[in-house]
Amino acid sequence: MAPQSSIQFIEAALWCKGPFELSYTDPDQKWDIRKDMLSLLQDFPNLRPSMDTYIHNDGTIANLLNAYGTIHVSNSSPQVPLTIWLHENYPYAAPIVFVGLPGVVPSPAIHRDHPFVDPSGLTATPYIQTWQFPRCNLKDLVHNVAKLFSLDHPFSCSPMSSPSTHPSDASKKEALDRLAGMLHYDTMALRSEADEEIEELLALQREMDRRVAIVTGIVQGLERERRELRDRAGRLAEEADVLINWLKVHDPKRAAATGDEGIDDVFEGADEESKSTLHCLAADKCIEDTIYALDEAVAEGVVNVEAYVRQVRNLAREQFHHRAVVVNFETSQQL
Repeated sequence: MAPQSSIQFIEAALWCKGPFELSYTDPDQKWDIRKDMLSLLQDFPNLRPSMDTYIHNDGTIANLLNAYGTIHVSNSSPQVPLTIWLHENYPYAAPIVFVGLPGVVPSPAIHRDHPFVDPSGLTATPYIQTWQFPRCNLKDLVHNVAKLFSLDHPFSCSPMSSPSTHPSDASKKEALDRLAGMLHYDTMALRSEADEEIEELLALQREMDRRVAIVTGIVQGLERERRELRDRAGRLAEEADVLINWLKVHDPKRAAATGDEGIDDVFEGADEESKSTLHCLAADKCIEDTIYALDEAVAEGVVNVEAYVRQVRNLAREQFHHRAVVVNFETSQQL
């Protein structure tokens, strides 16, 4: 039987009026709460009743009855501090169970991969998630929690241990609890593998992006080079057209084949000296044109500087010789 002091506290809290009045309004509800609380305290004497303000996740505030203390789970593991809040719609709404005492952070901390307890201490076992009145009650809930914690302690990182009973002797509820725990750990393992695979795929994607950037740079460089070569080919084609047109006009063989008079036939020297002078004047102009063409070739990079200097030097000597002949002819004519 529950201690007399606990019975008196529960009865006083349930039928209290004024600022400390609890959020339970239905008299039948209060009798159900009294019965379940007394049954719970009879099986778990380490739990004590209390009343306090509870703030729900949506911000609503309620004055609720709770039971707090420690429960024994096994001889080889420490006791688990527990706080059980009775929802304002209890027994039709499941209790709110926390690992830890009111205002006290559990120590050591709850391991993060526990299948039924989150890091804040909120407990969500299959019994709580499938709560249904009158099939479910506080006493059976805590017995179920103690059984689960004996298999998978909230302060231990080891997964659920093997059952001590034969599977045929286990109840349907125990089998479902163990199945839920094993599914949780299997899900965590698959999630870990998936995270590792995602990291590998992300690394591969980054490497592919880097290679795509390199290949894109190479393709853009080749495209620029292609445009430059196309422009250069166009310029060379234009120059070739100019050269072909010039050859059509000035080629002596073509002029003879077409019957046109050559430029040399327009002017005739009176004697051998005059003919030699006209030849030197023509050679001088040809050399001048050749030097100009070499300048253009150097500017475009077709002829290197060394070859340019060598050719210009030879042409300059030849041009000097032709100009000397012309100067001597003009001097003799003046005398």
